[in-house]
Amino acid sequence: MTTILITGTNRGIGLELAKQALAKGWTVYGSARGVVTDPEAHICDHPKYHDLVFDVTDHVAVRAAAASVSEPIDILINNAGTIGPKRQSVLDMDFDGFAKTLAINTLAPLAVAQAFLPHLKRSSNPRILTVSSRMGSLSHAKSDRIAYRASKAAVNKVMQGLASDLQPMGVAVAQLHPGWVRTDMGGQGADIDVSTSAAGILKIAEGLTLEGTGRFYNWDGARLEW
Repeated sequence: MTTILITGTNRGIGLELAKQALAKGWTVYGSARGVVTDPEAHICDHPKYHDLVFDVTDHVAVRAAAASVSEPIDILINNAGTIGPKRQSVLDMDFDGFAKTLAINTLAPLAVAQAFLPHLKRSSNPRILTVSSRMGSLSHAKSDRIAYRASKAAVNKVMQGLASDLQPMGVAVAQLHPGWVRTDMGGQGADIDVSTSAAGILKIAEGLTLEGTGRFYNWDGARLEW
């Protein structure tokens, strides 16, 4: 049976990914900065849910969390992220906020992937998926929320490189655009609900092979350009 690790399971897409993975009968390791509580779904009471408490930007804590897990990991989904600071225009930038955005959205997914790579290599079908955004596409010449856009463009390149280096080891790597989702980050005017996005992401995760490694996918499985 599949074992999956999802970062940022305290709310939004991450929480829904955990719910749907548990519904499939999978073993779920979920992480957040604090203990995950969900009064409606009670995922923390589920016998196949394991709560890992760490901040993705604390690389020592990430490695410690990895050391606490003994079983192989089949799928890693880097979902934890931030929209960035209030001031993130190229003409008015919160540089500390920009740096924090890069730490969460770009550096953390790589740190988590490195920490849990030994677990993934013990799987017969290891996959790493990172939730990115079309806002990071270089074909979208827009300047709003530029710290967020830049962090997603950067993580796309980092994961593309990771895909190249892990392909000989049999580990498939992909980036995902989750869609414009009705979450705290996306707002209530967004296009799709969180259940639709999560279901699409898990479908991609289930079907990802080395043939599709290093690619950028929409939540519905369509391939996206960089």
